[in-house]
Formats: sequence, C-alpha cells, structure tokens
Amino acid sequence: MPILVIAATVRELSAALGVDASPPQGTVVHLSAHGREVLACVSGLGVINASLTLGAALTRGDVDGVLCLGVAGSFDLTAHPLGAVRLVDREVWPEFGLLATGWCSANAAALGFPLGQAYRADGQVGPDAVVWDRVVWDAPVNLARLGLCLGPWVTAKSLTVSGVTADPERAGLLRSRHLAGLENMEGFALAYGCAVAGVPFVELRAVSNAVGARPPEAWDLPGALNALGQATLRLFAQPGCKADPLTDTGK
Repeated sequence: MPILVIAATVRELSAALGVDASPPQGTVVHLSAHGREVLACVSGLGVINASLTLGAALTRGDVDGVLCLGVAGSFDLTAHPLGAVRLVDREVWPEFGLLATGWCSANAAALGFPLGQAYRADGQVGPDAVVWDRVVWDAPVNLARLGLCLGPWVTAKSLTVSGVTADPERAGLLRSRHLAGLENMEGFALAYGCAVAGVPFVELRAVSNAVGARPPEAWDLPGALNALGQATLRLFAQPGCKADPLTDTGK
C-alpha cells in the first residue's frame, strides 16, 4: 500500500514532491514523485483541517503510513537555522489543558482529562499509552517501516500551535517551558491521529523563519521550500540508504 503524503499548502506539497500538485483541500490524489508512487493531499492550515483530512484519508483503507512534509519556525536559529531540515520525533500541543491568565501555555495534566489512548510500539493499547499533550515516536523505526531513507537526519522536538507566535517574548517563554526546537500548525494532529490508528508516521520540516519574527525579518520561505524538496528527494531514495548528512544550512 502507498504512503499518504500530507502538506498544509499546495506550495509546500509541490516543492516537496517536485511536481505541480494542486489538489483541492482534503482531496487525496495519486502522484508519481521522485520515482515513487504516493497518495498526496493538502490539508489546509491548522489542527482542525489536519485532523479532518487525515481522518477522511485513513478511511480509504489503502494507506500504509503517513508522511508530513512542510515548513516550520525555529526557536533557536543557532541549532536550527534557516533552510535546515529536521526529522521531527515528538510533537507537543501546548494549547490543550488548563490555561490561566499570564500562562504561556496550558497545563494538560491539571485539566484532568487526557485526549485519549494510542497504540504503543507493540500495537497494543494500555495505560502507558495515554496521550495528554504530546506524542513521541521512534522516527528511525517508522522510516524503515515505510521504506524511506534512514538518514542520517537531525531530529527535533516541535510544538503545534493554532495561533502562530508573533513576538519574541512569547517565543522565549514557549522555548524555555517546552525545550522545543520548532513550531508548526499541523504536526501534533497528524501524529496523534496516526498513533490512535496505529499507522506509522514520519514528519520532515524545513526551517522558514525564526519563531516570533514576522516577514521579512528572519524569514526565507523560498529557501526552506527548496531545502524541503532536496530533503524529500533524499527521503525517497532506496530504503535503508545512508544519505549525505544534512548540514545546518539544509543545503
């Protein structure tokens, strides 16, 4: 069965797969990209659109795994500079939980109600698979399960937000609380949905901007899209390949 490739926008999908792809939002299409046949769709921005698109796609019954491709903001341009490509191995949703005045993010445990349960690596559901505000997965294992290039890749933790961080103060607070490297708008919804369904999930992000900055300051979207396309080409190489290490410029 094929991999389902999901991107938030047409521009990200086309750049990543190296094709002129513009399917209607939420519509799954067959594409040939970088020598591989895949299913592909544009989810639209945000956790709601991502959840709806993934849920509908998984009902098809012909999805072997999910690959999220897109851009992200960086909380630390030294560790994750513009144009760098990162393999995400954990997602946090800082907006789920109990949110008090002055807090930079919610406290999921304080709310007392978890999101739900998800499959463990052994395919079983149990108390240790309760999901609160984060999903963690074994990225190399999922790469292998989907027949994707094993690396080397630089990994990163990412936050998924509904409201993009628009000022340095909030960016600093989120970074210090969660120790995350990246910020995006769809990753947690996709990771959680795949974990609940027991479907392998891989997420690759290229850094387009500094978290807390607005264009054109500390932004390079064209460079990030170019880096994403190059990285996806490597990702779709022969299974088990050892790609050239991605440098901190993503070139």
